[in-house]
Amino acid sequence: MNSRSMKSFLLTCSLAILLCGCASQPPLKTVQHVDLKRYSGKWYEIATIPAWFEKGCHNATAVYTPLPDGRIRVINRCVTLRGKESSVTGIATVVPNSGNARLKVRFGLITGDYDIIALDTTNYRWAVVGHPSRNYLWILSRSPEMDNATYQHLLTLARENGYTLEKLRKTNQSQRTSN
Repeated sequence: MNSRSMKSFLLTCSLAILLCGCASQPPLKTVQHVDLKRYSGKWYEIATIPAWFEKGCHNATAVYTPLPDGRIRVINRCVTLRGKESSVTGIATVVPNSGNARLKVRFGLITGDYDIIALDTTNYRWAVVGHPSRNYLWILSRSPEMDNATYQHLLTLARENGYTLEKLRKTNQSQRTSN
């Protein structure tokens, strides 16, 4: 093997070792089944690892409305730091064979994964939604407040699903609007 071939071989091996060390995390474990009719309606964001588009938002809500074709309309709203309401409308489709617990949500040209990793399947009063990268997380409730015991339980479930929660922030829901 000449010097050039040896350098190429070592570079390839080094790159392979580096890539193996950066293996992606296992898929999020979702709930077994979501009744989309019961899941529909208004949810309040209790806490989030914020996405770039929601930094500085408070009074954040999401409204899910089933459409006749089986898709779901998603309207996300919040109040910005400047006090203005901001909203975006998207369309969610269920990932086949996911028990309705995995959705693909499209907002314009942007599509994202929406995995329901915890859900109050008795009353549909709270949910935890994640993204496979573990970079985004939403703790949702049917009311603007959540008791601390439930919140701590949901944090434990998120950690068990591979989330580190240093970036998690509680969402200010104290200044209600008419949305």
